[in-house]
Amino acid sequence: MSVTTRRRFIQAASTLAALAPLAARAQPASRRIVAYVGTYSAPAGSGRGEGIHLLDMDPATGVLTQRDVVKTAANPSWLALDRTRTHLYSANEVAAETGAGTVSAYSVDRATGRLTPLNSVSSEGAGPAHMSIHPAGKHALVANYGGGTVAVLPIQPDGQLGQATDVKRHQGTTGPARASSAPAGSFAISGHDRPHAHMIESDASGRFVFAADLGLDQIFVWKFDDAKGTLTPNDPPSVVLPSGDGPRHFAFHPKGRWFYSLQEEASTVVTFDYDAANGRLSAKQTTSTLPRGFAGTNFTSEIVVSPDARFVYVANRLHDSIAWLSIGVDGTLTWAGEEWTRGDYPRSFTIDPTGRFLFSCNQRSDAIACFRVDARSGRLTFTGQYTPVGSPAHLVFLT
Repeated sequence: MSVTTRRRFIQAASTLAALAPLAARAQPASRRIVAYVGTYSAPAGSGRGEGIHLLDMDPATGVLTQRDVVKTAANPSWLALDRTRTHLYSANEVAAETGAGTVSAYSVDRATGRLTPLNSVSSEGAGPAHMSIHPAGKHALVANYGGGTVAVLPIQPDGQLGQATDVKRHQGTTGPARASSAPAGSFAISGHDRPHAHMIESDASGRFVFAADLGLDQIFVWKFDDAKGTLTPNDPPSVVLPSGDGPRHFAFHPKGRWFYSLQEEASTVVTFDYDAANGRLSAKQTTSTLPRGFAGTNFTSEIVVSPDARFVYVANRLHDSIAWLSIGVDGTLTWAGEEWTRGDYPRSFTIDPTGRFLFSCNQRSDAIACFRVDARSGRLTFTGQYTPVGSPAHLVFLT
């Protein structure tokens, strides 16, 4: 479909965004699932969001209805819920290049989903782009893209955050401006001027913590001391990706045997065997996120394993698509299909708790697009639903 046709489609379909709330109000409130959307909300950075938006999702139709917003200009671009779903945490992507960002804590009213601000602390680095909650529930882990650091923040019994118990600054040699594995004709250049920590998350056991650094083309592996909230280098302390490819996000397979790394500038997924006893990764396959024969520039953004563990989904920016790859019995991937995101620059996407719908946060289109998921084939089908949200970055569900 041509760019002009896509634009006309978006303009014609914009009326659906206005009709969606009316359709949602016809559904019983008891059936709805609460969702939170983090946005880019700082006007100085061209953010058009208002903060953290609270929405209701109808699990039968996928329709989202906006209900409330916690207004902030701090760019709460990444969200994480604790394991009890009683607290929400946001990585606030402020001071992207200098100074330090913040992480904020909110209490969640389980009956209504409404948020109450608790406190904010330093993320110990500029531009925090990702955070996660350790499985034990006592620490938040944050990756500072602009600062090239990762930090451990203790979670107090009342859900508030304490000052960092550990901070690690990534060090090493930056990769080249051009990715080794990029498609033909690519001019994807970003982030190889210095270290850029882009994601941090532990494995299911909580014993090992992984941090992707786009600028250094490495995934760091740390042993985690839950009692002290500290990180120590594993043996080996990292795995190296092809120079310039830019590891951004990653995902563990639910069985815990495989690990998938998404490279932003190369538009690839590298499949690793994962030795859970020792926290070691062994690369065994590289797969493109783009259709065969594609030539040009693309930046990947997000990677998610489907709830049934049969497919890996990945988002492509500029190409503006979400591709799905089937997972083989040995964890390797096979290209299965792609779907246009019906919007510009998918910052991230989320599969709902039922596994029936996928929501694409199309950052530059100021809307979230909804797709129905075919469980058998993995195929995505646009439902016709756009939910208007300024500069949407990340969506999580309260379940």
